[in-house]
Amino acid sequence: MSQVLISLSSFGAAEIGRHGQLWCSQLAKAAGADSVEVRGELLRDPATELPALAGLASVYSSPEGLWAEGGWLDSAALGRGIAAATTLGARRLKMSIGDFGPSSHGSLWGLKVQLAETRIELVIENDQTVSAGTLPALQAFFDAADRAGLDLGMTFDMGNWHWVGECPLQAAQALGRRVRYVHCKGAQRLPAKWVAVPLADSVAPWRAVLRALPADVPHAIEYPLIGDDLFAITRDQISHIRSLRGTS
Repeated sequence: MSQVLISLSSFGAAEIGRHGQLWCSQLAKAAGADSVEVRGELLRDPATELPALAGLASVYSSPEGLWAEGGWLDSAALGRGIAAATTLGARRLKMSIGDFGPSSHGSLWGLKVQLAETRIELVIENDQTVSAGTLPALQAFFDAADRAGLDLGMTFDMGNWHWVGECPLQAAQALGRRVRYVHCKGAQRLPAKWVAVPLADSVAPWRAVLRALPADVPHAIEYPLIGDDLFAITRDQISHIRSLRGTS
C-alpha cells in the first residue's frame, strides 16, 4: 500500500464546521497521514479555503456529477473541479459519472478534449446512486470510455456498494484492474439505512475485497473518526490501514 490518506469528511460535518478543513488537514498530517482528500461539499468559502489548503491535499472530491440530469456532459462542473484541484496542487480529481446513459456516448469526445488540457487525473467513483453507483452502470460507462480512447481510472469506495444493493467483492473482482484509489469504508445496516463504519466493524468481507484491489494505490480512510482524543483515534486508524498488508 503506497499511501494512506484521510478523506476529510471522516471528521464529520459538525467538526469541520467548527474547525474547518485546514485544521482537520493539519491534524491528519500530524497523526501520520501521507495526504488528505479535500471535500468540495464541506467548503464554507472556497475562494479563501482552497488556497490555504494548497500543498496539503492530493485529491479533490467534487460533489458534482460529470453528466447532468438528462445525460448531457456538465463541462462547467468538470471545469470547477479541475480549477479547485489545480488551486490545491492536488494531482487527482474525484467525481461520479452522474446521469450518464446511452444518450451520453456522443459527449465523451468533449470529456476527452477537456481532460487533454489539464494534468489533473480524473478518477471515477462509485457513489450511492443507481445511475452512478451500480456495477452495470459503471461497466457501461467504462466500456464506452474505452471505445472513445479515454484512459480513466476509478476510485473504488468499498462501502457504497451496499447503498445500491450490490456485492463489493463482485465489484472489486470486476473492476479491480481500473482502480487507482481506494476509499476504505465499512458498512453496517441500521433498521432504516446503511451507515459507514470502520472496516473492523463492517458486515462486508472487507479483507477479501482489499485482496481483490491493487495494493500499490493510495488508500483513504472514509469512515467516521469520532472521539474525545481525535488525534489518537486518527493516528490509530491510520496505523491500522497501514498494517492491513504488512506495510509501515
